[in-house]
Amino acid sequence: GIPLLIPGERFNAPIMRYLKFARDFNLRFPGFVTDVHGLVTETDASGNKRYFVDCVRNPD
Repeated sequence: GIPLLIPGERFNAPIMRYLKFARDFNLRFPGFVTDVHGLVTETDASGNKRYFVDCVRNPD
């Protein structure tokens, strides 16, 4: 897959746009899902897919 963030990088608008694209693509083309390293997909009790990214909070 494509690395989402390299250590030391921060989320920004282009990354958020890409994540939204990946979500929309996966919904529109089932079976041809994107593979983004670091992007976790879980299905909730209602059957909806939710997307998460593991990250570490800055203590500032």
